[in-house]
Amino acid sequence: MLATAYSSSVIGIDAYTVEVEVDISRGLPSFSTVGLAEGAVRESKERVKAALKNSGYDFPGDRITVNLAPADVKKEGSAFDLPIAVGILTATGLIPPLALKDYLIMGELSLDGSVRPIRGALSMAIMAKEFNLKGIYVPSANAAEAAVVDEIAVYPTNTLSQLVESLNGMESITPFTVDRDPLENPLSSDLDFADVCGQENVKRAVEIAAAGGHNLLMIGPPGAGKTMLAQRLSTILPSLAFNEALETSKVYSVMGLMPRGQGLLTRRPFRAPHHTISDAGLIGGGVIPKPGEVSLAHNGLLFLDEMPEFKKNVLEVLRQPMETGIVTISRASSTVTYPANFVLVGAMNPCPCGFFGDTKRECTCSYREIRRYRAKISGPLMDRIDIHIDVPSVPFKDLTGISQGESSSSIYQRVLAAKKIQEKRFHKTKIHSNAMMNSRQIKKFCPIDENSTALLETAMEKFGLSARALSRILKISRTIADLAGAQDIEQAHVAEAIQYRSLDRKLMV
Repeated sequence: MLATAYSSSVIGIDAYTVEVEVDISRGLPSFSTVGLAEGAVRESKERVKAALKNSGYDFPGDRITVNLAPADVKKEGSAFDLPIAVGILTATGLIPPLALKDYLIMGELSLDGSVRPIRGALSMAIMAKEFNLKGIYVPSANAAEAAVVDEIAVYPTNTLSQLVESLNGMESITPFTVDRDPLENPLSSDLDFADVCGQENVKRAVEIAAAGGHNLLMIGPPGAGKTMLAQRLSTILPSLAFNEALETSKVYSVMGLMPRGQGLLTRRPFRAPHHTISDAGLIGGGVIPKPGEVSLAHNGLLFLDEMPEFKKNVLEVLRQPMETGIVTISRASSTVTYPANFVLVGAMNPCPCGFFGDTKRECTCSYREIRRYRAKISGPLMDRIDIHIDVPSVPFKDLTGISQGESSSSIYQRVLAAKKIQEKRFHKTKIHSNAMMNSRQIKKFCPIDENSTALLETAMEKFGLSARALSRILKISRTIADLAGAQDIEQAHVAEAIQYRSLDRKLMV
């Protein structure tokens, strides 16, 4: 007898329907899975066989053939265990075939018949809604993320026998629902800018980076507070909008990194990979492509501490996603695209010993060593970093002072006001921050007067700035004006923006 159950799999971060066809025919006992099944899928026959027996069902002693259609797309993961088991029970007459119509079934089976969580449940629920299906059966651990999608019934499943009884109408599973509570405010974090002693000019640069979504590079000696400042940058970013949270959560769902029982990510991601990471780990890849750190940082922050210690080829792969906001990975069998719209925050020492330019410690590095160290960050990559800021060592009086610095709460309010100005400015476009403007939008939204133009011309000649650096200065100037509540970009805004390009190629050493 032939039976068909409907399941789903993921390519990139988007799901597609998979028809699980089960045929049981006379012949020597065998269990074959076809349809480009990867290792975990081929091994499902052992899990399914044990789960059926331990749940009290007979396993057919006939020839069983399972086809996963479309057959020309590779299938991976363990989400097909549950639909294969249901398909076998349907083919043997224990479940009515019509009960499987218009429903998706996903889940990994334990040997005792309990259902374990899977990856990509959120993407699968979105796909089910797009195809106007009635509902989906998912592991209970994945119910919260799937239920975020409205207008689709999500049935949490704990065991195989529970699902069988539900499909036979013997037991009713209550659809899982979640409350769309406001997303968590970043100010609920334990981190606060008030903890940072001194460094007022650096805090200003960090505020500008947060308000306009600009990439930031901090250069300073060890112990100056670079990491401390980077960690607190996330506390002044605006909360995730629902669409942003949905996009980011899809990436985490596909990777199996969603917090247990949580429907959506409530904070902007903060990713800080170690400098030993590979290019595939950072950008994504593998035999079957998976998202990398740049995609896990989507709509959030990617912090690279000790940036020159990263392999040069690893850093260079950042150039394209920093411009386009996406990562496209091509393999012989498929091409997948992942979102990668992140704010890059880098930190580095000024030289190998860390004390070049420091007023208290003598640098022991030669000119050649310093140049070789800084050359690890290429000119094209440096051009793509909007703000370069020196982080000097903190004076003793600032470290022992009684008064605290400005809190994240007050900085957040200014950033939020600037963000609202940008939302109004770009409401008819697909972008939402000044850093994302293209050349046409820069001409439209960043006009400057004659004095500012003359100042920019002088800066370009003196510092050897590139055309991309010029665009970055105009974008930063626009953000500074937004923070000041000014409608037009003034000369003072441009002058401040020029200060943040101090590490362009002619000034490296």
